[in-house]
Amino acid sequence: MYKRDDAVSPVIGVILMVAITVILAAVIAAFVFGMAGGVDKTRVVSVVGERISVDEIKITNYGGQDAVQLLDGTDAFNVSINGVIVEADRGELTNIVGSIAYFEAEGPAGQDDVIVTGNFLDGKQSVIYSSKL
Repeated sequence: MYKRDDAVSPVIGVILMVAITVILAAVIAAFVFGMAGGVDKTRVVSVVGERISVDEIKITNYGGQDAVQLLDGTDAFNVSINGVIVEADRGELTNIVGSIAYFEAEGPAGQDDVIVTGNFLDGKQSVIYSSKL
């Protein structure tokens, strides 16, 4: 009798193409999901700085949904002016919403680089505010 092998080659080809597609999709998914695991979540805390005179900068804590995750008291924030961590001249910038602190300005208006970093209970830090005042 006759042996028919006409359809074997196309069927094997289709099976191999499907297998390659599935393996490629699995490798790409593993790479993408592995990369996304290291991204930190965004923190929502609002701190606003303003220059209130020639030699004084005011920073106010307006809170936010993640404000409760800040460290207690004056350890909640680090304030740096032109790259140097500074202490408040008066007032305290704490984890309490509405807290206000005043800092000595270093240079002329619009030249001081002010950065406020939040310190959180999980041991991580995030830049909360950055501006030239």
